[in-house]
Amino acid sequence: MDNTDASPNTMVLKFKDTALTEMMHLRASSLQRSGRKRQDGERLLLPNEAIYRLDFPTQELHFSQWHFSLKAYGRVTVTGISQHWTPDLTNLMTRQLLEPIGAFWRNAGDPEDSPLQWLEADMQEFGERIAELAKVRKVMYFLFSFKDGAEAANLSCSVEFTH
Repeated sequence: MDNTDASPNTMVLKFKDTALTEMMHLRASSLQRSGRKRQDGERLLLPNEAIYRLDFPTQELHFSQWHFSLKAYGRVTVTGISQHWTPDLTNLMTRQLLEPIGAFWRNAGDPEDSPLQWLEADMQEFGERIAELAKVRKVMYFLFSFKDGAEAANLSCSVEFTH
């Protein structure tokens, strides 16, 4: 993940590396082609989902704000994964998903340049939870689900912290 410092006490982490998503989609399609079943408790990545990794270079963080833009319309939900999850054969497990989720969207009838809508309290709590978990984790993973026309290619998303 890229990490851009706007000021010495600000850290912005961007969700943008697609390699992990590609690998997880390959896992799902490989199981489908071979006719094998998923492991007990495993959650396979769906075609409309992406997974991103954030590395926390410092653990004393305070959530500041979300930055997101979505070209066109649609709905995006972001879910944090609570446990360490390494992509080296350890699969995404259903029991590892955190609450609350973050959600933002633009309705189909809205102009493309209209501001995105979001559940402000949930997004605030979600950001605070990430900062809290970063105290004990140097890495976290995030599951993005795209609905109603939203696509990963049309999304720019980052989270800002102060330290």
